[in-house]
Amino acid sequence: MTPVYWTKVQHDLLQNQCLYLAATEQGICKINWPSENWEAFESWIYRHIPDAALLKDEQQLEPYTTQLTEYLNGERSEFSVPLDLRGTAFQMEIWNALQQIPYGETRSYSDIANHVGRAQAVRAVGTANGANPVPMLVPCHRVIGKNKNLTGFRGGLHFKEALLTLEGYHDYTRKGHARFEF
Repeated sequence: MTPVYWTKVQHDLLQNQCLYLAATEQGICKINWPSENWEAFESWIYRHIPDAALLKDEQQLEPYTTQLTEYLNGERSEFSVPLDLRGTAFQMEIWNALQQIPYGETRSYSDIANHVGRAQAVRAVGTANGANPVPMLVPCHRVIGKNKNLTGFRGGLHFKEALLTLEGYHDYTRKGHARFEF
């Protein structure tokens, strides 16, 4: 059995929802979206770590929860905790590219595709972006449409907008909606 430690984080930015976090001995492997429930979180764990033994352990996850909370409080712009990413070679390539987007900046899906040398793979970049298992630590929210529109986001556009606002990035458009306010 592979021990997979988990806990949950609550924060005002999550609007009465929580984030479940999971980590192996190698690093954090999963953070769910506020809109996802425990069953989706648990299903991901067993699909990617079939021999997982889920163990609730706030102390083991403390470095991760501390850094994530500091980020959500606007006190942290970079993460230094280890990651245990599980995905295809292409997904890993995209997730690595996402980690290179500086705090408070964005890139388009085509920018990412060009960065990894696959200019025609814009949709595949979007799919890999959406499969990111550790949002915020791997900043998939920093990818927006080439026309600066906020585009589809597994965590919900409202949450994407909140994260971009938290980071001080405001150069985007969201048709038909007022911008997020803290």
